[in-house]
Amino acid sequence: MKWDITDADMSHTKEHGFVGKVLFTIEGHRTNYEVTLHSTKGKEWSYSLNFARDSGIEKEIEAAEALLEEDDDFFDALVEAARSKLQQP
Repeated sequence: MKWDITDADMSHTKEHGFVGKVLFTIEGHRTNYEVTLHSTKGKEWSYSLNFARDSGIEKEIEAAEALLEEDDDFFDALVEAARSKLQQP
């Protein structure tokens, strides 16, 4: 699957750790996606996947979820895109 990152952001606080958001598209999908990333120490990441704006097709978001789970390079690219936007204190 061909994908493209369109926007990213990340913040860090002592209370919440690292929190990032990445907007991306997948070729052939009707809607854009937003993944929210969280890590306490910046090493192991949890995520939440949502449609970026309007609701979309369930099969498409399931395919996006599978891509996140199965393609380490894709997931790492999302994390790196967000980390690159981290504002240093």
